[in-house]
Amino acid sequence: MVKYLAPDIPATHLVFFRNFFALIVLLPWLYKRRQTAFRTSQLKLHLLRAVTGIAGMYLFFYVITQVALAKATLVLLMAPFIIPVISWFWLKERIGPALWFAIALGFLGVLIFLNPFAGGFPAVMLFAFLAAFLAAWAKTVIRKLSKTESPSKIVFYFSFFATVMTAIPVLINWQQLSWQLWMGVMLMGVFAVLGQLTMTRAFSMAPPSQIGVFTYSSVLFAALIGYLIWGEAFTVHMLVGTAIIMSAGYLTIRQNRSPAIKIPPSGTTNP
Repeated sequence: MVKYLAPDIPATHLVFFRNFFALIVLLPWLYKRRQTAFRTSQLKLHLLRAVTGIAGMYLFFYVITQVALAKATLVLLMAPFIIPVISWFWLKERIGPALWFAIALGFLGVLIFLNPFAGGFPAVMLFAFLAAFLAAWAKTVIRKLSKTESPSKIVFYFSFFATVMTAIPVLINWQQLSWQLWMGVMLMGVFAVLGQLTMTRAFSMAPPSQIGVFTYSSVLFAALIGYLIWGEAFTVHMLVGTAIIMSAGYLTIRQNRSPAIKIPPSGTTNP
């Protein structure tokens, strides 16, 4: 929807409406939980999740207007292989040799998919890699938040902060929309909140490195939509790269069937 609407709507408006309509969808939950909806002891983490999520969203929305939908989606979906590394540094979750191998294999699959040695490497893809890092950071924050916050509250706080923050550039440079464009941005917001709620619920049930690999099915949907709507080709090297990435994802799942083992802080031992 973002790629479809981008020629007619500024990116600042798309990011704002993606969050605004997600917030509207959450209003029934807010009314039902109005006594406790704003009650949280993790305000700083909610803010961190909002800042990293918004920054990644701005970058990703720009990237998908510049390159094929499947290619942009795949680079963003490097996040599941970055998440374990961030979790290792921040949450002290142990990464074994097999998982390191799976992460390296995942990056190799991305390299084959993008095939940068045939025709050059567009500079815009650097923004895509940065968006992937920010998305991974945001999802790792979700993992930490899910220990004390419900999925609905996590999504609500993100939508609330994101709507407020992204409203500023929209108010400065407002553009009128036709009713067809209004329908488009509303649909974009509904898709966004449904995806975010299910993703947040999944991350609250299992380690990030387990859940993240399933998101790679998105690249297949993106390739199909890109072909049907914009005539974007899906080449052999893209197919091979996808197969390698999914294999890496399968290895990641096999290495993370049990809850993550925490590495004790320096100078301490496990109880």
